[in-house]
Amino acid sequence: MTLTVEMMTFDALDAPALAQWWAAQTGGVVQDPADTPFVVVAPGPEGGPALGFQQVAAPTRGKNRVHLDLTTPDRVAEVARLIGVGAKFVAEHRENGLAWTVLADPEGNQFCVSAPPA
Repeated sequence: MTLTVEMMTFDALDAPALAQWWAAQTGGVVQDPADTPFVVVAPGPEGGPALGFQQVAAPTRGKNRVHLDLTTPDRVAEVARLIGVGAKFVAEHRENGLAWTVLADPEGNQFCVSAPPA
């Protein structure tokens, strides 16, 4: 038996707003929330798992233990674009010939942006 990653789920204070933000960044499509505290972003044309946003009453404290690793052909330009639309810079890393930028979405969920492997 094997497992398939179907969806990554985030706690959110404003699930619909955070779902809209991530849909805009990934090319995904927000599914009709149907007045529920759970909103799903279906994958965009590039594929990948769905993203779920679960309404919670209080923010999750501390660093998230699971995060998204995203790739883009032009990391520097994409990081600048993401910061321009509300992401926050967290850190820059270089290790073993790899470089990536850690950002946080509008609710503080951290994610990494790198270039695809050469």
